[in-house]
Amino acid sequence: MLRRLILRDFVIVAELDIELSAGFSVLTGETGAGKSILIDALQLALGSRADSGVVREGAARADISAEFDLPAALGEQLRPWLEEAGFEAEDGAGLLLRRSVDAQGKSRAWINGTPATVAQLRELAESLVDIHGQHAWQSLMRADATRRLLDDHAGVDTTSLAASWKAWRDLQHLLNDARTRQADIERERERLAWQIGELDKLAPGDGEWDTLNADHKRLSHAQGILDAAQAALQACSEADDSADSQTSRAIDALQSVADYEPHLADALGVLRSAQAQLQDAAHSLNAALRHTELDPDSLSQLDERLSSWMSLARRFRKPPEELPATLQAWQAELAALDAASDIEALAHQADAAEQAYRREAKTVSLARAQAAPKLAATVTDALQTLGMAGGRFDIALRTLDEPQSFGLEAVDFLVAGHAGSTPRPLAKVASGGELSRIALAIAVCAHAAHSQAPTLMFDEVDAGIGGAVADTVGRLMQELGSSAQVLAVTHLPQVAACADQHYVVAKSAQDGRTTSRIDAVTDEARTAEIARMLGGQPTEAGLAHARELLASAKRAANSATAATERTNPTGAARKKRA
Repeated sequence: MLRRLILRDFVIVAELDIELSAGFSVLTGETGAGKSILIDALQLALGSRADSGVVREGAARADISAEFDLPAALGEQLRPWLEEAGFEAEDGAGLLLRRSVDAQGKSRAWINGTPATVAQLRELAESLVDIHGQHAWQSLMRADATRRLLDDHAGVDTTSLAASWKAWRDLQHLLNDARTRQADIERERERLAWQIGELDKLAPGDGEWDTLNADHKRLSHAQGILDAAQAALQACSEADDSADSQTSRAIDALQSVADYEPHLADALGVLRSAQAQLQDAAHSLNAALRHTELDPDSLSQLDERLSSWMSLARRFRKPPEELPATLQAWQAELAALDAASDIEALAHQADAAEQAYRREAKTVSLARAQAAPKLAATVTDALQTLGMAGGRFDIALRTLDEPQSFGLEAVDFLVAGHAGSTPRPLAKVASGGELSRIALAIAVCAHAAHSQAPTLMFDEVDAGIGGAVADTVGRLMQELGSSAQVLAVTHLPQVAACADQHYVVAKSAQDGRTTSRIDAVTDEARTAEIARMLGGQPTEAGLAHARELLASAKRAANSATAATERTNPTGAARKKRA
């Protein structure tokens, strides 16, 4: 749950450090005091879009920190994600999210003190908090929102279904394209097959072009190579005045006097080294003469192959050295065209993909069909206590003309405002106040049954509600607070009276600037705030009425606890210990 929220220079809040508790908490205050600031700040910490407007005037940046205590199950669920992303994840430790926004609108984010991305904050937010705004009813008008709400209640994840649908549609597009382009594909196949056939006759190998050129140069200059090697051999060792002979004479001349003049030893060593190198050169030249032959037949064959290679390169307008890669590319293109032209195989693959999609879609449809009446009945029961006695909520599954990525049906929310009337689409029969109540009923019922988020926040979702219905809303949120942390921004005293914790938002002017603060109130201060909510300036009558509201809410809470203990004593004992 949300344990602590710290704000610095956020909108009109200079500094705020508020600790929150489990159960049901409310934020109240006069109009314009900034009751929704906590919700806005928390949404920013959870990855909502940031802009420079959230920075308090005159400040360099706004800073928001949100500290969460994680239930054991949720901690185990999030730990692998945190560790994989490189964030600290100690056993039993909480979670600290931080976000700063500077005056230019640039933002930075951290998770447990480590820099993070906004996308990572958003991913975490799904497991931490459910936020329902005052216009939550508007989502009931959108087909995708109603479908997701039912899917959440049914425990349906359509990610795999969407992947199956895409695989089927992609294959269907390939099949249709192949049928449309059959003649063009056949012509292209013939062209590629002819080109490949021409290159196959040559069978160019990788790196062969360079080898051919090197061999051709060697054979075409064979006579010159032989003449040069023979002349060099004569000069080195075979002629009477060869370098080897003259070096030998120089060595003999020095050797006879080297013992008398030590400095001549160095010159003698150099001459002996030179003679050894001359002998090595002569050996290499003899080997070259033995292996170099005049081979006009091989030279003719090389001329012919080089000519064929150049002719194909000119014909296909490719550099000669690229012919092997060109052949491989054409072979790959031909294989792809062969596959694309195999209508029967493509049709079989598309049919198999469609059948796989429909099997999965039918499973999803069955889960929706089973969950729809249960959710509808639960919401209908809740509506009876929200000023819509006799009203009925229904969920219709409408089969679509064409299968979609989310399944075979659309989800329509219907309502009958009075007993005996036929349920019709929400937009046609429900007023704004009724829509708010329906959205509240759905939020409470869906969260109580399926939400994994430990914290639930309501931002003035009780707008347009009053009287006895307001009492019921307060009881609903109080009941919800027994299983989750609930934080509500409200203007209804009946709702505020049911809270376990009460925070008052007040606005004041300091040094010519407007600032907002939030204080926890109890006892007489809380009574005075509820009296203000009842009728402006607190009077004795208003204070008495406020005390009665608080006493009534307390009696209702005690009765609910006693009922829980009678029906589930073990669970009640666990709740008390918690």
